[in-house]
Amino acid sequence: MQLIRGLHNLGRLSPGCVATIGNFDGVHRGHQDILNQLHEKSGQLQLPSAVVLFEPQPREFFSPEQAPARLSSLREKLALLDHHGVDRVICICFNQRLRALSADQFIEQVLVRGMGVRYLVVGDDFRFGCDRSGDFHRLQRAGLEQGFAVTHTRTILDEGERISSTRIRAALAGNRLAEAERLLGAPYSIRGRIAHGQKLGRELGVPTANVQLKRLQAPLRGVFAVHATVAGNRYRGVANIGMRPTVDGRKAVLEVHLLDYSGDLYGQELVVEFVHPLRDEKKFESLEALQAAIHQDLDDARGYFASIEP
Repeated sequence: MQLIRGLHNLGRLSPGCVATIGNFDGVHRGHQDILNQLHEKSGQLQLPSAVVLFEPQPREFFSPEQAPARLSSLREKLALLDHHGVDRVICICFNQRLRALSADQFIEQVLVRGMGVRYLVVGDDFRFGCDRSGDFHRLQRAGLEQGFAVTHTRTILDEGERISSTRIRAALAGNRLAEAERLLGAPYSIRGRIAHGQKLGRELGVPTANVQLKRLQAPLRGVFAVHATVAGNRYRGVANIGMRPTVDGRKAVLEVHLLDYSGDLYGQELVVEFVHPLRDEKKFESLEALQAAIHQDLDDARGYFASIEP
């Protein structure tokens, strides 16, 4: 998969593509259907498929404190798009310059001259350009004038409701992991590089791998039984994701203890699949109380895994 970052690099592209535009947060089953639309048309027209993303996501640019928690970091999103066979990802910085482009300027500079788009798939509620002045019908008119086709995305339902990133966030916030997995098409996971932490887990007798979240806030909180994959090996484990209220509570962190494992994991990439909620995040009165709760979490996780795995 080819990654193009920034408007200034669009000129390096060979002209012509089948494209879509969106956040693609989580790359859920609804997104996957859009990608299937791209692949089908890409094969017919013999043109590369392209996904246009914005970093930061628009709502993060306008109100970062109120923006919803990301399901996937940019790195995770790129890995998912690559897995689903996208040929190109065009990642455009969402800044004041981009915000100031009129709808017509966006069409001309990005879609026509930058990408040479031949076929565009977007939601019929898609808005773009300064003050969100551009819409689906404006794209259709531009397509007739500039020689590219515009079609809307299909609505993919699950139990009568549209699959969306918002719905998945609500499922994760409510610890409905099976629902989130159904909507995503895979267990919800977070991947990241293992970094040095405060070593508090080691002091408490339960060493943890600290994963850099790379997002403003986490989409779920609490203690979970997890499956964790590192260096091609899969382990059972216990993960705490949240603000660590007993220790500092300043920013969201992900800490994972691998059951029946010992060794140095620093610098390696860890993929954590959230399997079963064990308890909510809680502030304890002392480190001793925290330590007792952690050991109970380990026992509960072992009991859970014993109940579902041979």
